[in-house]
Amino acid sequence: MKLVRHLCDMPCNEMREGSVVTIGSFDGVHLGHQELLQRVIATAHSQSLRSVVMSFEPTPKEFFQAERPPARLMRFREKFEALADHGIDIFYCPRFNASMREISAADFIRRILVHGLNARVMIVGDDFRFASRREGNLEMLRKSGKALDFSVAQVESIRIAGLRVSSTAIREALRAGDMALASALLGRPYQMSGKVVRGAGLGRKLGFPTANVDLRRRQSAVNGIFAARVHGLQGGPHDGVASVGSRPTFGGLKPLLEVYLFDFERDIYGKHIQVDFIAQLRRQKKYDDVDALVAQMHQDADNAREILRRSSA
Repeated sequence: MKLVRHLCDMPCNEMREGSVVTIGSFDGVHLGHQELLQRVIATAHSQSLRSVVMSFEPTPKEFFQAERPPARLMRFREKFEALADHGIDIFYCPRFNASMREISAADFIRRILVHGLNARVMIVGDDFRFASRREGNLEMLRKSGKALDFSVAQVESIRIAGLRVSSTAIREALRAGDMALASALLGRPYQMSGKVVRGAGLGRKLGFPTANVDLRRRQSAVNGIFAARVHGLQGGPHDGVASVGSRPTFGGLKPLLEVYLFDFERDIYGKHIQVDFIAQLRRQKKYDDVDALVAQMHQDADNAREILRRSSA
């Protein structure tokens, strides 16, 4: 999959016959997104066109809520890897800025979709809106398609247990600690990934050496202590306990992802790992003393072992 940040860098030779395009934030690449992607790829293959996902970095919500943006379900790298795994040909991800904010729906269609992406087919979700003040909608897109020679298809939302699958619904499930619901909406366990970095060694001093991962997020979608399963290391997956928070007992401020792996002693600094959050054990809590914290950590490990044992059965 090719990443394109500017229209002038679009591979014109590949786009000569045209493309099948979908647009959205794709945060989480959940079951609804997966349905869209499957339709895009199947249509592109059937018509010998290129499959294109258009998204923005930062996201429009992050641009408009710069002081307190919504928590991302995925880092940019995670989104890129997920789209590539699904088989998309081109990921067009321009910067969302003041100029993009003001583009009209008509200009968006002509300048970006038709001239930039040579769109022959647009496939969008049932809540699709675009351009300045979200003035663009499905009806406008279809009218423009008739005039500019591209077709438009709509994919209906997926519902699970009566709940519409969306990134917002997943954030709410994660905030509530309902990892089972989040997993059902995503089609897989909620996951964070990153490179293992050196920490202060506090966990090792307490008898629980942890792999520390830089969140690289302004806000985390999860917070607390979790039964976790780690991928990306030899001999894995490996079970353990993951903590996302600021270490309140020690007066920490910066949120961290720390993972204690059961029966594991290898040096993994610099390794890139993926952490599946299987179940929330408890919320973060400030303890009166270190002994109380360590006793709770032992209990967390016991609880996590049992949960993960059952999940593997």
